[in-house]
Amino acid sequence: MKIDVKQISKYIWEIPKSGEMLVPGRIYADKELMEHLISDVEKGKEWNALVQVVNVACLPGIQKASIAMADIHPGYGFAIGAIGAFDTETGVISVAGVGFDCNCGVRTLRAQITRDDIKGKEEKLANELFMTIPAGLGSQGQIKLSLSEIDEVLIKGARFVVEHGYGWEEDLTYMEEEGCIKGADPKAVSYEAKQRQFKQIGTLGSGNHYLEVQYVSEIYDDVAAKVYGLFPNQILVSIHCGSRALGHQIGTDYLKILEAASRKYNIPIRERELVCAPFKSEEGKRYFSAINCGINAAFANRQALTHLTRKAFNSALNVDEKSIRTFYDIGHNTAKLEKHKVDGQMKNLIVHRKGATRAFGPGRPEVPDTYKSIGQPVLVGGTMGTCSYILHGTEQGMEEVFGTAVHGAGRVSSREQAKRRWRGTELVKQLQEQGIIIKGHSLPGVAEEAPGAYKDVTRVVDVVHNAGIAKKVVMTKPLISIKG
Repeated sequence: MKIDVKQISKYIWEIPKSGEMLVPGRIYADKELMEHLISDVEKGKEWNALVQVVNVACLPGIQKASIAMADIHPGYGFAIGAIGAFDTETGVISVAGVGFDCNCGVRTLRAQITRDDIKGKEEKLANELFMTIPAGLGSQGQIKLSLSEIDEVLIKGARFVVEHGYGWEEDLTYMEEEGCIKGADPKAVSYEAKQRQFKQIGTLGSGNHYLEVQYVSEIYDDVAAKVYGLFPNQILVSIHCGSRALGHQIGTDYLKILEAASRKYNIPIRERELVCAPFKSEEGKRYFSAINCGINAAFANRQALTHLTRKAFNSALNVDEKSIRTFYDIGHNTAKLEKHKVDGQMKNLIVHRKGATRAFGPGRPEVPDTYKSIGQPVLVGGTMGTCSYILHGTEQGMEEVFGTAVHGAGRVSSREQAKRRWRGTELVKQLQEQGIIIKGHSLPGVAEEAPGAYKDVTRVVDVVHNAGIAKKVVMTKPLISIKG
């Protein structure tokens, strides 16, 4: 498949509308990142991100453009790092636009201690976190739920966990949707999906999920950092995980349901995972309700892990649990109802973000009052051997990309390729020499997440910063990483 790509500014590339495309494709990247994507097409790789950008541009009701961020890499149906916004009257909802880990996202906590305060105690803290945080494939948490309680979690999200003593009301203030999205109907979720979640609230999981102790290594925007309560060398903790097995089962279940819906409503599908249904159809409404249940399960999961993190800090360092506050919690695998301006008019849209982070600008009602003057914090995870970033949303981002930014570095090597190239034991040793403690439940899992398997997160972040759709506030660097 030949794809014509035109550069329209230093950091924006466009695939012009042609054939069955209803809108153009738009990619935010620098020249080197773009050349890598074009090379995949020229080599004839069937599974490549630019073809997926084109495929999404063909779906009914899509608005403005099929958009991709600088961390783009191939996914199932939608590329990872992709955004597709659809009109709620004429558009569709797609499994591929959310993926199999609904509301996978990041919770960042900010402590009132510095890197110097924990110097010499890093190993003790790492061991305490490793023992306290359930992680790994099939891991089980402290919260064991009945069927009626799992339904309550799917409706209440993080609030359910707070009501049971795991955290405080203030935590909810600094979460996307205040930790509970409306429109969740547990009847839309299969018994099998619920059964898989009974023992998984408060677990990290495996793969690219992690809990990382970091410190603020550089401040780019003093005003924004002050509003966000961030200062040099401050200790932060970032928790990256999602809806665990429940979210995966929701995706599996609805792949079949929406495959049938695609045939029923005569929607041409260019890749199997792109199956979809009209948003207003019965199938579309059911899937949307199921997504909202998955979103709430992920919020609950990260809230429980926050509680356990506070306990570990208190046990290892005698740090007051109440001094470790939720900075922000945001997802990057979602489909959400939002209002955005299209062709000068506000429209109701169902915005799919697949490996892309909501990045709302100043003044939006969804942003906590404390942060409203700056815009929403955007949490961008790097790798366990490099760095991560906190950005803020901008008005330009609201206009151009439905208030969205990158979510991470983006893979350049598959998990299997990474395991063939790197060894977990060697990586742990190398990072230890750099002052970074890695505690992993699986050494092959550590190898999968080798820093070299990812793009340069600084290059990726610089694209969205220089393009103006989100702006850098601080860089953080890792001290301890707990891996599944």
